[in-house]
Amino acid sequence: MTSQQDIVLRTAGAMAFVASRWWPNNRGHVLVVPDEHHENLYDLPPRYGHAVHDAVRAIAIAIRHTYGCDGVSTRQHNEPAGYQDAWHYHVHVFPRYKDDNLYNTRHLARPATRDEREPYARRLRAYFTQYGDLDDRTSC
Repeated sequence: MTSQQDIVLRTAGAMAFVASRWWPNNRGHVLVVPDEHHENLYDLPPRYGHAVHDAVRAIAIAIRHTYGCDGVSTRQHNEPAGYQDAWHYHVHVFPRYKDDNLYNTRHLARPATRDEREPYARRLRAYFTQYGDLDDRTSC
């Protein structure tokens, strides 16, 4: 479901893209993945963990700057009891809004279309074009 146009950031060790699975009030969330397959946090080598973390931080700052949201949440799951349902390590970066009810809702049944994802990807790519991939911003 993900296409090249969904990719908003590539770094040495990680990639970020607008996810096709959306939550009702948190559209345009981003997934950050390592460049190599690792099933979960337990087998993720430190160099990929650092690469993913740095990309997550950059995406969180970019989302905060470009989506008009009130904050950002990150999420990562391990094993079925930890709600892991995709067997590839990844971190969710969600735009957050006052009273958005993210943790009490399920994802939408229908995946977001390519056209629905594009405006979010375009905003994030424009941000990184202007400020660089992993800028040193410490505030929004």
